[in-house]
Amino acid sequence: MLTAIGFEWRVAVRFLREGRMQTLLIIVGVAAGVAVIAYISALISGLQANTLSKTLGAQPHITVRVPDDVVTPAMAPSSADTNLTVISDAQPRAQRLRSISNWQALLPLLEGNPAISAVSPMVAGGGLAVRGEATKAIALQGVELDLYDRIVGLRSKVVSGSPRLLPGEAIVGRELASDLGLRVGDRLTLQTSSANDSVRVTALVDLGVKDLNRRTVIVPLRLAQSLLGLPGGATNIDLKVHNVWLATSLARDLASEFPYKIESWQDNNASLVSALNAQSISTGLIRAVVLVVVVLGIASVLVVSVVQKRREIGILRAMGATRAQVMRLFLVQGAVVGALGSVLGLGLAVGMIWLFTQFVRGSDGLPLFDISLSPTLGLQVALIATVCGVLAAVAPARTAAAMDPAQAIRI
Repeated sequence: MLTAIGFEWRVAVRFLREGRMQTLLIIVGVAAGVAVIAYISALISGLQANTLSKTLGAQPHITVRVPDDVVTPAMAPSSADTNLTVISDAQPRAQRLRSISNWQALLPLLEGNPAISAVSPMVAGGGLAVRGEATKAIALQGVELDLYDRIVGLRSKVVSGSPRLLPGEAIVGRELASDLGLRVGDRLTLQTSSANDSVRVTALVDLGVKDLNRRTVIVPLRLAQSLLGLPGGATNIDLKVHNVWLATSLARDLASEFPYKIESWQDNNASLVSALNAQSISTGLIRAVVLVVVVLGIASVLVVSVVQKRREIGILRAMGATRAQVMRLFLVQGAVVGALGSVLGLGLAVGMIWLFTQFVRGSDGLPLFDISLSPTLGLQVALIATVCGVLAAVAPARTAAAMDPAQAIRI
């Protein structure tokens, strides 16, 4: 009986060498499949990361607000009051600007949550920005700059000036500054229903969305409290979490613990979340279809190899090779084809990614978004392709192992 170490490996490699053209074609086929899977996965991951970065770059992951002001329903009449007329339709109450009760005491509780990385109080409301004869409706935001910068990275979005929020200063969106003819150092009048004040512009920012840039004015927290008639108040508390995909479950837990209206970024961007889920599902389907094609390609080549090598297989069996050894040598062929195709495919994927970053650019001449093939993703794809190669060889291996040596030699 043949017992030499590496028998299956040597015979498998010899079979592959003898059918060089078939081996080369299937390795190229596997490489193409691996390249498509790796490239599509990296592309979708980069696209989703870029989309999330732009979406969450100007908003918190979780927002804590005052509960909606609702009309208290009228008490139902007792059965004895048969002559009473009950008005069942009530007009909704207008939502007035209110402060979160005891928000100062709430801050340390939120900061102590291990899932939360940053907390920032804010006073937000509507108003008007006036400069000369120009008037624009604005979204006024009062923040503590250091805390708010940890939420949205405001300092990294500055396109002109120096981000600073001392008393009487403001940071303005780039489009709003263009509409009002503002530059860094110019003065601007802010008007609300409660008060008005003049501020000096210290910086212009690009929040990534033109609509936000066209209406955003950021001022110190105390100034916003004064302008909006909420001394010492905060209309909402912004939170940033370590894992953005756990924001919804964390918001739900916080809502059950505190009597406030707590919403996650998924709640406020339902259509975006649906689009991201659709992208992930589509990517999974593409990967599955490509893997099926790879498996069928490897299996078809090995089936042909079994037919072509019937005499050799019969001789090996007659020389003492066991059924298990014959089966393993075909499994080794599948593994070798899958591994070589994976290595070549990952190289092709890296080249495709390089071409994308070099030649696919936006109107500003910069790449549309960052895309890279992480080592983890590359290793995962390579392992899957190799395992698929082994699985594809199972049926041909079983067929080869089941051959009768005498009949195989006579053919």
